[in-house]
Amino acid sequence: MTTSWGEYDLTRFPEDPRDRLRAWDAADEYLLRHLEGIDGPPTDLSGTVVVVGDRWGALVTALAAHRPVQISDSHLTQQATRANLRRSGAAPDAVRLLSTQDAPPERIDVLLIRVPKSLALLEDQLHRLAPHVHAGTVVVGTGRVTEIHTSTLKLFEQILGPTKTSLAVKKSRLIFCSPDPEAVPARNPWPHTYALPDGIGVVSGLPVTNHAGIFCAERLDIGTRFFLRHLPERHGRERVVDLGCGNGVVGTAAALANPAAEVVFVDESHQAVASAEATFRANAGAAAPAEFLVSDGMSAVAPGSVDLVLNNPPFHTHQATTDVTSWRMFAGARDALRTGGELWVVGNRHLGYHVKLRKLFGNSEVVASDPKFVILRAVKR
Repeated sequence: MTTSWGEYDLTRFPEDPRDRLRAWDAADEYLLRHLEGIDGPPTDLSGTVVVVGDRWGALVTALAAHRPVQISDSHLTQQATRANLRRSGAAPDAVRLLSTQDAPPERIDVLLIRVPKSLALLEDQLHRLAPHVHAGTVVVGTGRVTEIHTSTLKLFEQILGPTKTSLAVKKSRLIFCSPDPEAVPARNPWPHTYALPDGIGVVSGLPVTNHAGIFCAERLDIGTRFFLRHLPERHGRERVVDLGCGNGVVGTAAALANPAAEVVFVDESHQAVASAEATFRANAGAAAPAEFLVSDGMSAVAPGSVDLVLNNPPFHTHQATTDVTSWRMFAGARDALRTGGELWVVGNRHLGYHVKLRKLFGNSEVVASDPKFVILRAVKR
């Protein structure tokens, strides 16, 4: 990526030489051009600069000399940012990394927002940031034209202040917002709690907590419903991992069905792990044993330490449809399982997960299926 501040060799995380997707796009470039003053006066970056939703650290790496604060929901983004800062020669502490669950800086002078795919996450983050901006705060958002909708602009307008957009350049737009300190936005509706439906086993009717931005935050998706109806019946002490835990309902079901089990909730999303912990504590109690890990798949779980992995893998990374994440999840599960340990996976039938499992484990069997979903079981031999 080339800017007037320098050229940057950027990568996604985990780095894969076969991955041809870039770690930045035209929306990032448009925002940086605006800040540099290529199309007008340069932006004063001498105050506290906060960058929200920077997908792979491209923005904060280019702005490292101004010691920005990055706020991200993604552990992978944070890892990519660290790697890209190293590659650029920036000091390790040039960027302060915060999660979406952390308190923002007390005062924000420049707020840069990469519009997320989730409108709910944008809503939640704008609510959390609003008390920290002031009348002089420069607020600029960026995104592809397909990511910026009337509803996007309404959120900026309703929560922060008057908002307008730029012309489109390379299918990207900028959002300009002037904070109104007198504005009184509506209450932040996140996190959202609802009761689970009946007919899904031990968690039927129980409350589930969802922070903004997690998968199906306002209702239980049909794949998870199917999975909950067919979870393995197990008893006695064992270590269970809810891999890609989302709101934690699958791991909570495993814990309630087998109180002797220790459940580990794993996700790369800070919002998801916070949701899982809230769901688990509301139903299993504050003292119930469990572990909550924000990590790159199973990388934080010791090899050979797990008896059962439950997994509903995603097949999207930002806008890209890919099987890379599921491959990494399955391989990580195999490494973490003890001999005889089991991986249970639910997925759409057309994704062909049975082929991957047979390559990795040497076996795969169908536990349950319907016209849309299949649940597969693989055993570590």
